[in-house]
Amino acid sequence: MTRAVPGWPSPWPARSCSHRRTNSAATSRRCAVAPPTWPPGWAEAGPSGGPGPHAAERWVPGRRCSAAPGRPASRGRDGRSRVPRGSVSCALWRSRAEDMSHLLDRLDVIEAAVPQLAGRIDHSGVAVAGHSFGGFTAGLLLGAGVTDPGSGEEVDLTEPRIRAGVLLAAPGRGDVLNGPMADALPVLRTVDFSTMTTPALVVAGDEDDSRHFTDAGPGWHADPYTLSPGPKALLTLFGAGHGLGGISGYDAAETTDESPARVAAVARITSAYLRTALHPGDHAWRRAREELAADPAPAGRIDVK
Repeated sequence: MTRAVPGWPSPWPARSCSHRRTNSAATSRRCAVAPPTWPPGWAEAGPSGGPGPHAAERWVPGRRCSAAPGRPASRGRDGRSRVPRGSVSCALWRSRAEDMSHLLDRLDVIEAAVPQLAGRIDHSGVAVAGHSFGGFTAGLLLGAGVTDPGSGEEVDLTEPRIRAGVLLAAPGRGDVLNGPMADALPVLRTVDFSTMTTPALVVAGDEDDSRHFTDAGPGWHADPYTLSPGPKALLTLFGAGHGLGGISGYDAAETTDESPARVAAVARITSAYLRTALHPGDHAWRRAREELAADPAPAGRIDVK
């Protein structure tokens, strides 16, 4: 079930967040909450008009409810962004994380607005997932620190209600930024992963060479795993570029490595991780690791610490 929640006023009137989108399995099962946060332009739907974040769609049958805030940079179902491309990424890095806390503050409002969710949301079972700059947002919610490039203030946006996270093709450390996008997003230069203590799965493509940010190579996207304290896991996807096979939509501009099989693997493995992270007695994550290790043609490899 996919449902828009209309008429939910934003606490920031200048940045209208007029609706939220929720996905859930249409059953009576109790579901945990996994709010996905995506890069500017991908918070709601891909250009084809269907649900863009394919992985989030696949989480739903696995006892999860996916809830995402609409943002000024989001594309609507007509594939058009509400604001000029690139004009909000720098200014709204803080409010994107605050949006997610605002969503959690109002889970009861969502539950009341969507009758099929009544009594089914586990308010204690919350995870966050994000792709690309959305992965940066997710990292902030999981405890990564940053310094406001305008004021010099050290900012802590940790959301203690979030118990686990998935960072998909997220940016890495800031001291190696030397590409043309480095000055456009100065906050990325200040990120500190040493304070990101919440458990997380980092997903990185071994061909995701983001030269517009850095010449550090694909390993840059593994920094949130390498530079943060455990418990953490790293899924390195073989042959994957920034789109990780097309998780934002196969026709998205960043999808240069279209692969339904890879998207299915990402969905399957991340779902297993979240299932065990939110339900420690569930062995889905162990089984997923064993299956990947035994696969004669694995989609990737998993490291843990």
